[in-house]
Amino acid sequence: MLIFAASDKGGTGRSVISANLAYHRALAGDDVCYVDFDFGSPTASAVFDVPDARQAARDRGLHSYLIKDIVEPERIDVWARTEHQALRDPPPGSGRLMLMPGDVSGGEFATTRETLRRCVDLLMKLHYEFDLVVVDLSAGRSYAVDMVLEATAQRDMSGVTARWLVFHRWTRQHVAAAAGLVFGERGIVAAGVQRGHDEEALRGAIRFVRAAVPDPESPLWLQVSPTQSAWMRKTDSDLKQLAATHGVGYSQVLGSVPLEPVLQWREQLITDEDVLDSQIANEETWQALSRLAGRLIDDKYWEPA
Repeated sequence: MLIFAASDKGGTGRSVISANLAYHRALAGDDVCYVDFDFGSPTASAVFDVPDARQAARDRGLHSYLIKDIVEPERIDVWARTEHQALRDPPPGSGRLMLMPGDVSGGEFATTRETLRRCVDLLMKLHYEFDLVVVDLSAGRSYAVDMVLEATAQRDMSGVTARWLVFHRWTRQHVAAAAGLVFGERGIVAAGVQRGHDEEALRGAIRFVRAAVPDPESPLWLQVSPTQSAWMRKTDSDLKQLAATHGVGYSQVLGSVPLEPVLQWREQLITDEDVLDSQIANEETWQALSRLAGRLIDDKYWEPA
């Protein structure tokens, strides 16, 4: 299965949350590959705490594979190469967790017939080798988004299950932007149909993820003044109405991730050690990520509303 992680804006938590979902699926026993197609800023290696990954991929990363002439892009075994000590000894039964980084000197590039062919070849190969392939895309209607829409419309990929996660923060601007990215005149759906995708099938393969969502009922926000508390509840209600109006309401949401300091400031994988031992991360965040990871592969969460 292919999972494409998209967002209209940067700073939505797209990369850090999708990396955490890949991690949870690997813990569940799946062989997972994380593919960094964020060509303008290929920094997934920092989330996985593999500081030498981009250097190791110099002239051997995804950029080099797609636009130059190398046979295989670099692969990083996260369990073996990470400097995050809690990840160095995965629990028994865990699957593989691979990272395919972009080149250290990466950047956006237009899709040519040759890059399209290489993209299809790569996605097909990874599809057969791994249970789950998470592809982190550059923000907005980027070259990366256009390339994978074109690739997944090819006849060779007609039998491959491909799903889309569109990330947005819980603000007016981000809700509207996420809806525009998907349903706008030049959005993912329109661009996909233009390239040969079936509109109904493509719409059914897209779900939204709300990131950094504050819970007005949590202990953190119960300390605010009554006026602030009332404003938060009213704002949350208004956002839910706005999301429904824009077609990104509850039935189209795969899940939400709470406002979490570790994800905001450190942008790392959250382990059970972070929750239970050091207690720097909240259990609610771990549970939310676990639920999302389960829903990724559960067909009932992808049925028509």
